[in-house]
Amino acid sequence: MAQTFGNIKYEEEFILNSRGFKLFTCQWIPKNQEPKALIFICHGYAMECSMSMKDTGIRLAKAGFAVHGIDYEGHGKSSGLHGYIPSFDDLVDDCSKHFTSICERKENKRKQRFLLGESMGGAVVLMLHRKMPNYWDGAVLVAPMCKIADDLKPPALVVNVLTLLCKVIPTWKIIPTQDITDIAIKEPERREEVRSNPYCYKGKPRLKTGNEMLKVSLDIEKNLQQVSMPFIIVHGGDDKVTDPSISKLLFESASSTDKSFKLYPGMWHALTSGEPIENINIVFSDIVNWLEERSAFGNSRLEWEQKSEYDPHFPVAQEKKMILKAGLTSGYL
Repeated sequence: MAQTFGNIKYEEEFILNSRGFKLFTCQWIPKNQEPKALIFICHGYAMECSMSMKDTGIRLAKAGFAVHGIDYEGHGKSSGLHGYIPSFDDLVDDCSKHFTSICERKENKRKQRFLLGESMGGAVVLMLHRKMPNYWDGAVLVAPMCKIADDLKPPALVVNVLTLLCKVIPTWKIIPTQDITDIAIKEPERREEVRSNPYCYKGKPRLKTGNEMLKVSLDIEKNLQQVSMPFIIVHGGDDKVTDPSISKLLFESASSTDKSFKLYPGMWHALTSGEPIENINIVFSDIVNWLEERSAFGNSRLEWEQKSEYDPHFPVAQEKKMILKAGLTSGYL
């Protein structure tokens, strides 16, 4: 299916993963210009791309970027039990295979490649980076799930019992937690949109899903220093879903030399969709400015590093090496 939004072309396609599940993919492409860079979006838990991330896709495409998304297994329009994540590693592998297949197309090989992840999608982005540390040119982390907020986690005893039950009843919806929509999305109209979206999962988290999310968040929290790619974190100061203090810790602990952290006082979790429009505009302005500064380099980091290794006269190779080594920016705002 193809649609047009002004100068933006939107397309949908289903692909088959290695386990035989049909996965929904989509893209927003500028029609009348060569894309500045590629952006791969990773949606949050219980969300999806075609409707929940539509505004993000259109905004970034209007700014001149080619934007690609995928609904994880069990999410959105993809097949699989709704809201069920049997393996976070498999979910990351699906994203990696799809995103890299797009990067390796002839027309895209020299384009820079950026990841954008919201909430649980931020965890997906960090695991994609760990899987291929030098492949991605940077990441936008929107209220990333580096740690599940303490208020949302059941007591330790309950967690231990639920972990044991995962082996017996992994798909059951019995994890006790409050309605995330109420505490993630500030604007009432937007809450109703999510609740009426048939592709967004509702209800309590399934046992195995909750266990997988907890495991990966703990893993990321223990290995923040492994993050080495350029990134910007944007996080709401009043976020009750993911912990802003852990985003700050990621900023401080990551080995990246090009890193930025923007904290927005008074804003909630859903920064790109659940805030008043004036707040959303501020967040996207910061995101687009960050992406444009780095996409001005032209070629992907991996591509120019490979060429400069064999050809010392490769255009601006030495200049880019100096920029990469020194770090373009490191800011906490």
